[in-house]
Amino acid sequence: MNQRPILCFGEALIDLHANGMDPHGFAAGFTPFAGGAPANVAVAAARLGGVARFAGMLSSDPFGDFLLASLQQAGVGTTDVARTDGANTALAFVNLDAQGERSFSFYREHTADLQFRAGDFRAEAFADVAVFHVCSNSMTDPALADTTREGMRRAQRAGALVSFDLNLRPALWPVGVDPLPLVWPALHLADMVKLSAEEFAWLAVDGEQTALDRLWSGRARLLVVTDGARPLRWFHPDAEGELPGYAVTVVDSTAAGDAFVGGLLCCLAELDATPDRLDRLVGQLPRLHAMLRFAAASGALTVTRKGSFAAMPSGDEVLAFMENQA
Repeated sequence: MNQRPILCFGEALIDLHANGMDPHGFAAGFTPFAGGAPANVAVAAARLGGVARFAGMLSSDPFGDFLLASLQQAGVGTTDVARTDGANTALAFVNLDAQGERSFSFYREHTADLQFRAGDFRAEAFADVAVFHVCSNSMTDPALADTTREGMRRAQRAGALVSFDLNLRPALWPVGVDPLPLVWPALHLADMVKLSAEEFAWLAVDGEQTALDRLWSGRARLLVVTDGARPLRWFHPDAEGELPGYAVTVVDSTAAGDAFVGGLLCCLAELDATPDRLDRLVGQLPRLHAMLRFAAASGALTVTRKGSFAAMPSGDEVLAFMENQA
């Protein structure tokens, strides 16, 4: 049986990584890398051996051409990509500290990725999809947020598993706008949610159990909370658990979470998991734990390399890494 694809929707942008410092303490230069959270997830899944497609709006500018070529070179399907000559490509300037942790400065006003509308989805886009994946970066603009939620609903009607990674970037949200109430509608449409430990703390303003109860009141059946090399936590309405992380030397943490999600979605698509299958997975803990460990190894390997698309490991590399860590 052929594996059904993972469809990742949202932004693809250019990550401009600083290259050292000049005598005045400013970046000496910048190197462009293809990036953007949902595009990273698609590339991660494809590199790991999955079938992945990306849906989103790319500019017809040279950066848009670079992004399209980068997706295709990584093995990501681009039949769901729309193009526009009415907006430029979004840019993210990335500075890394001595520990490889990153800080972002975004240039994303009226950019191409914000122009995608529900009518830009192909009529047959969701027909064969195993997993539809989005993140909160497509919630920062009201019209794009409506499009994202409509995509989630279409995916559900087609029988796909819907995945949501909060991937919160406060700098992307308009000044004075509180993202918290705006992300909950998407959280309630997702079957699986991925958060970082910091994002879980941000979401759980009234305590973790209150946040979990609110999450379970929607469609969600699995929450995964990552915390770098520290243990990851997973939650289901009837169970929860913890797994150790992988300790590695961090070079660049830019796409670690996206690699984790790509690894997990790859496993779920291979399993041909449906929303109800998530409940059954909790009754098969060795299989669930193996999937989460594979995802964690994918993220760990990614942070040992610089870039986003360029840092994503292959499935063979991940398996070899896991064997060496055993």
